[in-house]
Amino acid sequence: MYRATGWPSFYDPRDSDAVELIEDRSHGMVRTEVRCARCGSHLGHVFEGEGYATPTDQRYCINSISLRLTPDEG
Repeated sequence: MYRATGWPSFYDPRDSDAVELIEDRSHGMVRTEVRCARCGSHLGHVFEGEGYATPTDQRYCINSISLRLTPDEG
């Protein structure tokens, strides 16, 4: 998890088959909406090129109500 903005943010999905990415041009912006691949519900957005030090140059900003956080296994 990456926390540069105050929102739960990630640099890639844990399971890319669990989400679908849809172009979103609402509110005068171009961004990518993240939806649940199973039910189509809105999960958040992906932002690119913001200058954060992420391995993918992406920031998945995901609504916390859609997350289930578990302790790291280590």
